[in-house]
Amino acid sequence: MADPYVTLGVARGASEKDIKSAYRKLAKELHPDRNQDNPKAAERFAQVTQAYDLLSDKDKRARFDRGEIDADGNPASPFGAGGFGGGPFGGAGQRGFGGGGGGAGFGAGHEGPDLSDLFEGLFGGRGGGMGGGMGGGRRHAPKGANVQYRLKVSLTDAATRAAQRITLGDGKTIDLKLPAGVEDGTQMRLAGKGEPGPGGAGDAIVVIEIQHHPHFRQDGDNLRLDLPVTLAEAVNGAKVKVPTADGAVMLTVAPGSSSGRTLRLKEKGMSRKDGSRGDQLVTLQIDLPDLDGTAGAELIRRLDGWQDERNPRARLGV
Repeated sequence: MADPYVTLGVARGASEKDIKSAYRKLAKELHPDRNQDNPKAAERFAQVTQAYDLLSDKDKRARFDRGEIDADGNPASPFGAGGFGGGPFGGAGQRGFGGGGGGAGFGAGHEGPDLSDLFEGLFGGRGGGMGGGMGGGRRHAPKGANVQYRLKVSLTDAATRAAQRITLGDGKTIDLKLPAGVEDGTQMRLAGKGEPGPGGAGDAIVVIEIQHHPHFRQDGDNLRLDLPVTLAEAVNGAKVKVPTADGAVMLTVAPGSSSGRTLRLKEKGMSRKDGSRGDQLVTLQIDLPDLDGTAGAELIRRLDGWQDERNPRARLGV
């Protein structure tokens, strides 16, 4: 794999925020769901995700910067790019989940083996030869490769942090608790749920994908909803039922409410990182009946001869 900094297009001194921002931009652009006819995009997506996995881990990033591991997270070969380096050892694999745990996989890779035991056997180990010259000491047996999954989560589940049931590659099913402030692209690490290895299993990295909702729209920490109301409800006022991410609630529409008026439902929005919730913003939309129907005919009869002499467009200068 190429240098992860180059892969993400960031400088070596980039902050965690810059790295995350670069990853999210590239992940959205290259996501396989948006590039189904472009296999190169899927390959690039995997490379970008692997680069972010390394640079978002403070320990791995520090070790890479010091030259202790390569871009795939494998121990750096003492012989450079040749010798035992490179070869068939890939990085983290990826698998996908649908809304409840299914989905298509992108394949799985394996991290390269730790060659320190081999070097110690060949060159005398800790006490002398090349073993001592290369820093000495036995390294721990390598863990198995990390495996990446993508989990599709509904917008309302993300708002309420509803538990998500997923099935891992080994067939085991778990209920996953979404973190506070979850957003599209959030990564969750499940320790020991990756590929098995001599030093223990790697981790499972779950990437959250928040899905489009037919009614709600995310606006920062808030959720927005356009709510149809009848002319009678807007003119006379009413208590109407409103859907929220937590279920339906009653909302008071004041008499004389105009179309476009926005009402606020406290703490019915998206989850924040501090555990609190944003608000739901409800915009009223007056819905007139079909004038060819019974209700429309009754409305015409009642308004027959009535004229509103105001100019509601005066503030626009017309």
